[in-house]
Order: sequence, then structure tokens, then C-alpha cells
Amino acid sequence: MRFPIKKVAASALLCGLLAVSAAGTAAAAAKPTERSRQKAAAEAQRAGIQQKLTALKKEISRTESEKEDVADNLAESEEAISNANRALRDLDQETQDTNVRLQSLATEQERLAQTIVLQKKQLSSLLREHYVAGNEDRMKLLLSGDNPNRINRDLQMMAYVSQAQAKLLAALNANLAQVEQNREKVENAKIELEEIAEEQRDQKAVLEKEKARRAALLNDLSSKLAVQRKQADSLQRDEQRMSGLVDRLTRLIREQAEAERKRQEALAAARAKAKAEAEEAARARAQARAAARAERERLAREAAKAGKPAPKPLPPEPEEPKVAEQPREERAPDISLAPAAPAGAFAAMKGRLNAPVSGNVVARFGAKRGGDGPSWKGMFIKAPEGTEVRAVAVGRVVHSGWMRGFGNLIIVDHGGDYLSIYANNQTLLKRLGDAVRAGEPIASAGNTGGNEESGLYFELRHLGKAFDPASWVKF
Repeated sequence: MRFPIKKVAASALLCGLLAVSAAGTAAAAAKPTERSRQKAAAEAQRAGIQQKLTALKKEISRTESEKEDVADNLAESEEAISNANRALRDLDQETQDTNVRLQSLATEQERLAQTIVLQKKQLSSLLREHYVAGNEDRMKLLLSGDNPNRINRDLQMMAYVSQAQAKLLAALNANLAQVEQNREKVENAKIELEEIAEEQRDQKAVLEKEKARRAALLNDLSSKLAVQRKQADSLQRDEQRMSGLVDRLTRLIREQAEAERKRQEALAAARAKAKAEAEEAARARAQARAAARAERERLAREAAKAGKPAPKPLPPEPEEPKVAEQPREERAPDISLAPAAPAGAFAAMKGRLNAPVSGNVVARFGAKRGGDGPSWKGMFIKAPEGTEVRAVAVGRVVHSGWMRGFGNLIIVDHGGDYLSIYANNQTLLKRLGDAVRAGEPIASAGNTGGNEESGLYFELRHLGKAFDPASWVKF
């Protein structure tokens, strides 16, 4: 006698497919994207050290004799242009990364869709064969009085078919769930792209506004700036301002390096003490066990002589407790100025450093500025606006911001008290505390700070003193 497929199994399959389908079509609830959370965390982490450097710049300003300089009117506008350009560059990179992720998700979605189609065909074929072959009730088979061997064989076949159905259905449900997860990831990536596009539109609007504002300022102040640039005392103040910043940065870096050294020594001492205490405790436990064992052996010998039962053996020795590893402490925000290269690495590169920007050197170290002005402490390399400025060696950014006389300025610490200085930039691509590799873009050339020509002003300093980059860099 033949029976149709069990209604319960069919209903369960139908309900499962409908539930997954309904979940797949439901709109995802509004929630912050992973990109938004990571961006907020990065900004919060950077705030501590930025506050300290802002205080340092204010301290420098308080020590200067003059209170105002016409070039300062450009500071806010040039900083805003730099920030907008850097944000646009970061957003372009985010867009590329997100599109790559979307392509990967689309490929995975296609693979899953093909797998699901195949599994549905297999399940349909299995159910159809099951229907054609019939699905005799187990109890009726057992009570039919038929040949026991046949009954046993039929029951086994029914069990195999049920297991195959269950496995195929479980695999299908798992793939459908993965499709839903994939769909959510795709939707999240699309939302992120929309966020990026919106931010790009906002940043472009800010950029155009600030460029127009800067052009108006330069037009109004060009004559005054030209006069100021020719004044030797103004140039001298710029140099003093730079030297003051470098000296304070050098002192701050050394203080933080010393604090880090002491912190590492304290951690090493704590680990050594914990290890010594653990070893001493282990020795004490071993001695106690040995003494207990010797006492047991003595009692056993005495019991044997007296004909008494031997004492119970000692329980097995417990495993030695492992010394808990000291948790790795997170680096404090102010330690982020520690150099990213070991001391001596930069000095070993003398004569082999690549030029920071492609262009013509129009002012060299030691030459007089303006004919009778103070000497150049570095080199000015003429280059078109927007040309990439690259780090000459591995290091860490210890200053990234606008400075009077130097415009958008970035300073990289290379360890061993060596600093490289990049001034008059249009855009600063790296932020305070960022580690940089040799040849990595860190800024783009410009004429901020009231410079007439577009390019890069470049210095190298050791122990706070400027020296000639010509023997170090391959210009």
C-alpha cells in the first residue's frame, strides 16, 4: 500500500522557505555602519596628542614679540583647504576599497545562488522519487506480517531517505541564511558608498569656498606680503619660530621616549618578579611533596614490619599553575610620537635618500634669502601645485598643521634625533602620530604661508640644528 509524502514534513519545508524569503526581503533596520564607528574611534584616539601639540603652538606664540602678522589671515583658509583635500583623498581610497568589497560580495552571491538552485533541484528530485516510490508508514510495515527481512530493509531505506532529506534541507537553509547575510553586507556597503559620496560633495563645496576665499585674501594682501617677505627681521622671526617648535618637539619626543623606556622596564621587572615568585612557589611545593613522600615511605616500612596495611598512596601531584602572562598594555596617546624607526637607521641612509618632491632646486642651504637676508636653513624645490611630497625615510609624523611663515607644515621624526621638515604644502595627507614609510606620500606641494612660488621648502635637522640636505638627499 502506498502513501503520499508526509504533510508535516512538507509544511515544515514550506514554512522554512517562506521565513527565509520573508527575512531576505525585509528592509534592514537603520544602524550606524562599521565605517562610521571606526572613523569616530580614530578621531577620539587622535584627540589627546593633538591637544598637547595645540598647547605647544600657543606657547610658541606667547613667546614672540610681535602679536599680529598679515600672513596669519591666510592660516584658517589654507588649513581648511589642506583638510578638504586630504579628506577627498581618503574618501577616494575608501570608495575604491568599498567597490572592491562589493565586487567580492557579488561574486559570492552568484556562487551561492547557483548552489541554492542546484540544491533545490536535488531536493525536488528526491521528494519526487520518494513520492513515486511511496512512503509506507513504519507502524503499518511492522504490523503487516510481511517478511521480516523485507520489513527491515524497507525501514533502513526509509531511514536513509529521511537522513538525506534532512541533510539537504539543512544545507539549503544554511545557504539561504548566508545569502541573507551577504545581502545585508551588500546593503551596508552601499550605504557606506552613499555616506562617502555625501561627504565628498560636502568637502568639494568647502574646498571651492576656501579656494575662493584664499584667492581674495591673496589679492587684498599681496602687496603687504611682498613687503613683509623682503624684511629680514620677518624672515628671522620665522626661523626663530621654527627653531622653537623643533626644540620643543625634540624635548617632548625625548620625554615620551624616556617615559616609554621606564614603562617597559617596570613591565619587565614585574614579569621577572612574578616568574621568580612562581619558581620559588614551585620549589616549595616540590620540597613539601618530597618530604611527604619520604614520610609515607617510612610509615609504609614500619607498617610492613608490624604486619599492618600500608597507608594510602599520595594523590597525584597537581599540575604546576602556569604563570599568568602580563596583559599587554595599550600605548598611551602621548606615546604615539615615539619614532617608528630605530636609532641609527636614518644616519645609515646618508647620501641614499630620495628627493622629497620632483622639481627644480631654486634655493640651497646657506644661500642668502633675498640677496641680503638671512641664510636658507634648507632648500626650496620649485614644483607645480599638487605635486606629491614624499617622506625621505621611515618615521613618524610629530607635527601636522599650519605655521606662520611656513604655511601647511609637516615634520617627521626618524629616530636618533633626526627630523625632516616639509613646508609650504597645499595639502597635508598625514596626521599627527601617523607612521610613514620611505617614499610614502605625506603632502602635496603648494604655496601656503604667503609664498610667491609653488613648491616645497625642505629641511633636515639633527639635535634641533639644521644641516645641508645636499650630502644626504639625491636631488
